[in-house]
Amino acid sequence: MSKFYRSLIAALMLTIIASAQNWEAVTTTNNCTNRHENSFVAVGEELVLIGGRGIKPVEVLNPATNTWTKKVATPIEMHHFQAIAYQNELWVIGAFTGKYPHETPIPNIYIFNSQKNEWRVGPEIPKARQRGSAAAFVYKNKIYIVGGILDGHWEGDVAWFDEYDPRTNIWRKLPDAPHIRDHAQAVESGNKVFIAGGRRTSGKTNEVFSLTESAVDIFDFKTNSWKTLPTAQNLPTPRAGTSSVVFQNKILVIGGESAQATSHSDVEALDTKTLMWEKWSKLKQGRHGTGVGTLKQKVYIVAGSGNRGGGPELNSVEVLISNKK
Repeated sequence: MSKFYRSLIAALMLTIIASAQNWEAVTTTNNCTNRHENSFVAVGEELVLIGGRGIKPVEVLNPATNTWTKKVATPIEMHHFQAIAYQNELWVIGAFTGKYPHETPIPNIYIFNSQKNEWRVGPEIPKARQRGSAAAFVYKNKIYIVGGILDGHWEGDVAWFDEYDPRTNIWRKLPDAPHIRDHAQAVESGNKVFIAGGRRTSGKTNEVFSLTESAVDIFDFKTNSWKTLPTAQNLPTPRAGTSSVVFQNKILVIGGESAQATSHSDVEALDTKTLMWEKWSKLKQGRHGTGVGTLKQKVYIVAGSGNRGGGPELNSVEVLISNKK
């Protein structure tokens, strides 16, 4: 088969894959607070919007009624983090507070209980491992954070990988990731953690947006080791400030920002079995600096910034509708 026909078949397959799902705008009965550099995650049967620059209320979306409920505000400004659900509460770890470009790491874990509508201050993160804009996830009742940056958008990217056991309050250093990155999210699937996207932010050298990381790093908990996918399997559209989630055995990398003026609407999916990328339908509104929540086989995204940098801050909601069973 000629190279032309192979390319044609590949293009047709991408078209078929992209047409298998699409994003739809969600009309809500009321609006949430415009925000970016926030997080958005499913906690139990709720979709929780939290954080962002400035002091913002926690807001909960009921997908059955498409109604937002406003709850208590964050006790301090918290932004640039990947919130996680742990024991039906929302945990904030590896976050920043303060203003650009010298945002500072929040020294403690913060925990929100939606049923009680209250915050509590959790344990202090070891001083030598504090950073912001870190990726976070839960695996077998332990919390993990990877990557991040020490001094806001100025300097100090790290490849650190840490384990925290909430039951014993013990921190443990794990092998560094192969690539240094911040503004990325991590997800776990099949005893492995996948991290794709992100960048090495360097305001000190006037390279805030340009040093995106294309490589895909995977940590295998069974072997306690990292590997990097071959260059041909790099993230197809390099970008940072992305939102990541596992959906239908695929790692979705959604939205993001790069050197271009507008936020990305790209949605790309890494098949966890073949480790090959697929192009999925694009967002209706490009955005970066938020998160995604999955409930009842639907993926929701809200808020974020419509352009590179700090605005416009959004409050619109989209849901991924898949025709695949």
